[in-house]
Amino acid sequence: MGHILITGSSRGIGRAAREALELRGAKVIGHASRGVSSEGSAPIIAADFGDPLSVQALWDQAMEIAGGEIDVVVNNAGRFEANRLERSDIEWLDAWEDTLRVNLTSAAQLSRFAVLHWQERKFAGRLVHVASRAAYRGDSPAHWHYAAAKSGMVGMHKTIARAYAKDGILSFAVTPGFTDTSMADDYLASRGGPGLLADIPLGRVATPEEIASIITFCALDAPPSMTGAVIDANGASFVR
Repeated sequence: MGHILITGSSRGIGRAAREALELRGAKVIGHASRGVSSEGSAPIIAADFGDPLSVQALWDQAMEIAGGEIDVVVNNAGRFEANRLERSDIEWLDAWEDTLRVNLTSAAQLSRFAVLHWQERKFAGRLVHVASRAAYRGDSPAHWHYAAAKSGMVGMHKTIARAYAKDGILSFAVTPGFTDTSMADDYLASRGGPGLLADIPLGRVATPEEIASIITFCALDAPPSMTGAVIDANGASFVR
């Protein structure tokens, strides 16, 4: 097995996924917005996706570490910040564009690099995109940008799956609902904390380890016929 590049791997779902993949024997290359050199056995590359040039730098460094062969890319990095309508026009627009750059455009850039890499190698690579329930259900009035970015990620994923299956290049997406990560803490508190659980038939939010198990399955085990699939993991709070 070649190397797996996973973005946003220093905490939450990304960290759990990195650890789960390492337990399966995968050679993982991690990423953090600001960096440490390694966590566990995985090298961690620092790249701030708010900078358009950072994604190319991340890919180049990862390729160097991997000896020129990356087999799987997991697009997990995300930003989740409120953007109230009452903000000034420029503040609102800046937050919109920043969230779309970090949550969607960076994933598109990495996916493009990966697809071109696999086409050149004639290799059946895999993409795993960590989207959100918000892609289908929407989100709060302060999170238009987050929902839009995750909807875009799902649309991008489906397009990739349809376009490159003939090359053996596979694409999978996971759409978690609320997950017990530091990124969601402020949001959960703002929406009533325990009261929010009334909307989740399972009675609790997901754990990072649960979402990591789905990512690991998609990265290593999912059959090729599953390409294009979107896997929900939201405690039945949204069913399609």
